[in-house]
Amino acid sequence: MAEEDTKKSEELKTTERSKLANKLSTAGWGLFFIWIGIVLLMKLDTGIGLLGVGIITLGMQAARKYFNLNLEGFWVVVGLFFVVGGLWELFEAKLPLFPFLLIVVGLALLVSIVRGKHLIRK
Repeated sequence: MAEEDTKKSEELKTTERSKLANKLSTAGWGLFFIWIGIVLLMKLDTGIGLLGVGIITLGMQAARKYFNLNLEGFWVVVGLFFVVGGLWELFEAKLPLFPFLLIVVGLALLVSIVRGKHLIRK
């Protein structure tokens, strides 16, 4: 009987965590659309728009961490790319960003080999 209660309790916790994750995701998308609307309405600089999207994306992952949900590594990387892209635009860097992103991706692939966690699987 105790084993059955434990199983039901774990299922309930999983359901609650899933609902919380869905609410956070919906809130993130809501903030994203509101931010894009503000950027377009106020005709803000592209760099500010990208920076805001990056902050929202990273903020959602921070919220997941706060509520003891798993971080989504893909969205952390995407958020970082948006922040870097926004800062790159704001500071009007003279060098193009794309070659640097290619170098970072290449380095990440090489590091994944060394760590034994291959990023590309066949």
